[in-house]
Amino acid sequence: MKIEQIYTGCLAQGAYYIESNGEAVVIDPLREVQPYIEKAEKDNAKIKYVLETHFHADFVSGHLDLANKTGATIVFGPTAKPAFDAHVATDGEILEIGNIKIKVIHTPGHTMESTCYLLIDENGKETSLFTGDTLFIGDVGRPDLAQKVIADLTQEKLAAHLYDSLHNKIIPLADDIIVYPAHGAGSACGKNMSKETTDTLGNQKKTNYALQPMTKETFIDKVLDGLMPPPAYFPENVLMNIKGYESIDEVLHKGTRALSPTEFEAAANETDALLLDTRDAQTFAKGFIPNSINIGIDGNFAPWAGTLIPDIKQTILLIADDGREEEIVTRLARVGYDNTIGYLKGGFEAWKNAEKETDTIESISVDELAKRMEQNPDLNILDVRKKSEHYSEHVIGSENIALDYINDHIAEVSKDKTYYVHCAGGYRSMIFNSILRARGYENLIDVQGGFAAIKESGKFKVSDYVCPTTML
Repeated sequence: MKIEQIYTGCLAQGAYYIESNGEAVVIDPLREVQPYIEKAEKDNAKIKYVLETHFHADFVSGHLDLANKTGATIVFGPTAKPAFDAHVATDGEILEIGNIKIKVIHTPGHTMESTCYLLIDENGKETSLFTGDTLFIGDVGRPDLAQKVIADLTQEKLAAHLYDSLHNKIIPLADDIIVYPAHGAGSACGKNMSKETTDTLGNQKKTNYALQPMTKETFIDKVLDGLMPPPAYFPENVLMNIKGYESIDEVLHKGTRALSPTEFEAAANETDALLLDTRDAQTFAKGFIPNSINIGIDGNFAPWAGTLIPDIKQTILLIADDGREEEIVTRLARVGYDNTIGYLKGGFEAWKNAEKETDTIESISVDELAKRMEQNPDLNILDVRKKSEHYSEHVIGSENIALDYINDHIAEVSKDKTYYVHCAGGYRSMIFNSILRARGYENLIDVQGGFAAIKESGKFKVSDYVCPTTML
């Protein structure tokens, strides 16, 4: 028997490949399915099942393409109503894979169809629990997402279901069972997840706040306390996972069409395409196509794209480093952005060499910022980190407008003021600056290195450190 966790840091997501005696199962696959197929081919195994723990909100699963390419059966838990062929399992049903078995355990709460899969080894021992978004390491799944899909649900009702699932289905299991969750720290599917991606169930019973003895009412209060609004693309991803979607092969074919500068410019003028520049933030600052938005590929690219691009059907044109176009189209497709229509062949250099119009954003070092503050102590310092980050520690007198919600709060930024914009390290501030630049804001200056560099310099008055709270 083989168990492999396939962890994708950008989404803080864990998929799983399990093989036994020539048969395999994949749990919660990503959109690009070829790696799973190759693993099975290497093991001379046939993928028998694609197990879905629930209808995911934070990414588009690869269940359809994987089933179509391998003949595997897609399995959902009880109450699921997919709009395609799938096996809706019953609570307690046993699935056989080679010499092992997987028991279906219906655990509603995160969503109503949420299901855990208990692996029983060749000797009949219960060894591993694949918990999806029901149980994380250090946390449990947020119970407020499915209410956006099913009208009569409330987050309180879902939290009550989650309490029952944990206490009646999960906690009674053996302490030595290994917990394999669908997400880790950084995912928006919970609020207090550990950076660890596996643990024993026994240790979680000791350390996970949600598994401690408490009344259902107390549990509901604790689980709902401090939840921030989910990214806007979550409901759209749920619907894609329920209703189906275009094959990733077609998305890649369409999105990796190479366009000359002239063709790229024509496509931009003839469509409502978003110009998405995925280069490094400081490279972008030195020169970019006017009205393009920078979300660097070497960061939490897909979640930020999903958070900041309001329409999941948005047409997109790419400006990228050579050779990374397919990766970018794939990572956009992971969160449901399937309408990339091409990329600029030769990248920004080709655009510049064609003598097309360009723009820049001023980006200064922390030392330069300190000099300017000596001359004018009343400079407008704009912190675009999350509210909790700003609350924890910030430059005295700075203003906080979180990048996460900039589409709703852009009116709070004055076009008549000059702002010195920083985040934690420089990634988010350039995204913020590029979005506002495309909307006509001319007086935004980027601070290189972000708050980390500001604090390290020792040249600024910084608030006393306060432990961050999930309530902010």
